[in-house]
Amino acid sequence: MSAARRAPGRLPAARRGFLASGLGIALFSSAVFGLSGSFAKALLEAGWTPGAAVTARLTGAALILAVPAIPALRGRWHQLRDNWVTIGLFGLIGVAACQLFYFNAVARLSVGVALLLEYLAPVIIVLWLWAASRKRPRLLTFGGTLLSLAGLVLVLDLTGAVRIDVVGVLWGMAAAVCLAIYFFITAKENDTLPPIVLASGGLFVGAAVMWLAAATGLLPMAFSTADTRLGPWITPWWVPLAGLVVLATVLAYVSGIMAARALGSKVASFVSLTEVLFAVVWAWLLLGELPGAIQLLGGVLIVGGVVLVRLDELRGPAAGRTAGGEEPRGQERPRAASPLEHANDVEPVP
Repeated sequence: MSAARRAPGRLPAARRGFLASGLGIALFSSAVFGLSGSFAKALLEAGWTPGAAVTARLTGAALILAVPAIPALRGRWHQLRDNWVTIGLFGLIGVAACQLFYFNAVARLSVGVALLLEYLAPVIIVLWLWAASRKRPRLLTFGGTLLSLAGLVLVLDLTGAVRIDVVGVLWGMAAAVCLAIYFFITAKENDTLPPIVLASGGLFVGAAVMWLAAATGLLPMAFSTADTRLGPWITPWWVPLAGLVVLATVLAYVSGIMAARALGSKVASFVSLTEVLFAVVWAWLLLGELPGAIQLLGGVLIVGGVVLVRLDELRGPAAGRTAGGEEPRGQERPRAASPLEHANDVEPVP
């Protein structure tokens, strides 16, 4: 079948396969990111401070990723110099600040409320794109936003008594802003900087920031070599630390960057909402916390919201085409739009 007779709005097979693989990578990233809560909880209960856990996590992951990152550069060290702003922002905001702000929120709020505040990031992205482009998002985006947030509330099971702390709420909102910036940074279309190099460089920057904060006395540091508990199992301290570094950081960040570049910042951010569902499942498997029916229903709503936003995203390529799938005659093909110009057709950005 020729391109002219192709069904209106239908994506080429290669593009569909690329998007499908991006969705699978995004779900994998959410799954391994969801492990961090269980591993971190084991360390914190053994006497580690939040700052120490984050610093060890970033330092270990940065050193591991440096091994494949150096060959990936192929001697082109100028790539680091040319992209130092992206790497610096990723490490400072998307890695160090986001995690530190979240842990500060957890110190004052319940984990559920803190996580809900942080995962307002997709809503922040939609609102930011709306304000920057002055173009109202389409109905599917609005519906997906509301449906995903409703699912988050159910998954986190916030129906019980919750202690609200204003300072904690501010920390949680700060983490949400950092997470939104993280999605924009990692979604940047950049053929000169391999994802593994961006992840390694950003983690090095984040670790350096954490060690600097500790050296100046701004960040309390306390480590412990006592045994840890993962549900019914007693394990050495390095077991949850290794899981936190290798699974919940190394694999999570690299796959997250790849997913954001494939899907764009908005869709990747909504798929990341499934991290909450994965975290519940991991807590059930590792800590013996069985999710209830209301949490399973919330997971269905989250996936439904992701589907709506993804459908809205896939409508973009069909815009401006004739019934035969061709560009209208007599009209100049529009230039590639910046994601800050259109609230619905989000392509990989910064």
